[in-house]
Amino acid sequence: MLTLSTALGLALAAGSAKALENGLARTPQMGWNTWNTFACNVDEELILSAAKTIVDSGLKEHGYEYVVIDDCWQAAERDPETGRLDADAERFPRGMKAMADEIHAMGLKIGIYSDAGVYTCGRRLGSLDYEEVDAQTYASWEVDYLKYDNCYNQGRSGVPKISFDRYEKMSKALNATGRPILYSMCNWGEDGPWNWATEIANSWRMSGDIIDVFTGYDDRCPCIEGLDCKLPGYHCSMTNILNKAAPIGQKAAPGHWNDLDMLEVGNGDLTRNENIAHFTMWSMVKSPLIMGHDLTKQTEETIEILTNKAILNINQDPLGRPAVRLWKRPVEDDGDLQLWMGNLANQSTVIAVLNTSPEQQTLDVSFADVFKDSNSTIRDAPYQLYDLWERSDRNTTWGGSWGADAGVHQGAIQGVVVPSHAVKVWRAFKAE
Repeated sequence: MLTLSTALGLALAAGSAKALENGLARTPQMGWNTWNTFACNVDEELILSAAKTIVDSGLKEHGYEYVVIDDCWQAAERDPETGRLDADAERFPRGMKAMADEIHAMGLKIGIYSDAGVYTCGRRLGSLDYEEVDAQTYASWEVDYLKYDNCYNQGRSGVPKISFDRYEKMSKALNATGRPILYSMCNWGEDGPWNWATEIANSWRMSGDIIDVFTGYDDRCPCIEGLDCKLPGYHCSMTNILNKAAPIGQKAAPGHWNDLDMLEVGNGDLTRNENIAHFTMWSMVKSPLIMGHDLTKQTEETIEILTNKAILNINQDPLGRPAVRLWKRPVEDDGDLQLWMGNLANQSTVIAVLNTSPEQQTLDVSFADVFKDSNSTIRDAPYQLYDLWERSDRNTTWGGSWGADAGVHQGAIQGVVVPSHAVKVWRAFKAE
């Protein structure tokens, strides 16, 4: 006999499943966001120019499809009768729907920003307690993506259930529109969203805001570990964020991803090796790949990094399993060496060694470490390796022109040289 408690449990489960499975982000979302370069200086001309550049530069054909307008697009006041919040008429004179139509005509999708607070982080009007009317407005504009922030939340946080309830309201409101809208939560890892956002969102930020610095400590990003962080902050280096992401990859799956924040490739003074390491590690842990650079000033090197098919196919692998960190070992010169591995859909494996230290490092990569969770047959087998940041003399379905033959190795990859602030990454297939 079905008890009342069982019936209620099934009903709640059914409701969660409906909110959870909107059919989107089966692999991590890819696109571009205005904030890291332009902050509040956004308008229609900028957005349409960026969309055109995504198409013309070949980024669209590599999967970058969302054009996300971050903060400061909003009008100063809501309509006093309907509560509707329209776009700033000076910045977007034709309105959001006309701009969305143009972006869709380019084969791209449009994203917008709001906040689960009374104000956004840029002090514009937020969506707290206006979730239904705002969701209906976005759907009427044919928006495809919502980034939903966490500023000015009236203290409705500090306990996971309180944060869950606040963000679930927008999740339900979006689903109620009948339009598929990717829901990208941005609560900075507050209250451990990896434990509850899986039921309501397609992705969730898991740390404070990124800055274009590869490694190092900053008081504005005070937490070294993320699981019990009380102040996520901002000015977080890439290695700081990656360290926080390492233990929570187990919470991600198709449709639901840990978001390590926007890419800094093409911004600031990062070296080529740092840009490559940043892009590689975000891809391996299955973070959304949302570019944040000035598209009108991007270099050929930036495009080359962002369009490496071998790395993109790690991120977009249909199995959807984030790579795991097997060990992190300090080195004498400060920083550390890290060994990562991930399983892929075609029974291949991705292996990476990250060097966060200021000096070049040399090591042997033991297959006993790489395959430590497997049996001795797998650990002892020979593997054909391909170097994913070296060009190949032939094209493959998984790497395009990337993935040079690195030979067959058994037992270990010996004498691996990893420059400072760099990564070595291979795709491994069991040798026949």
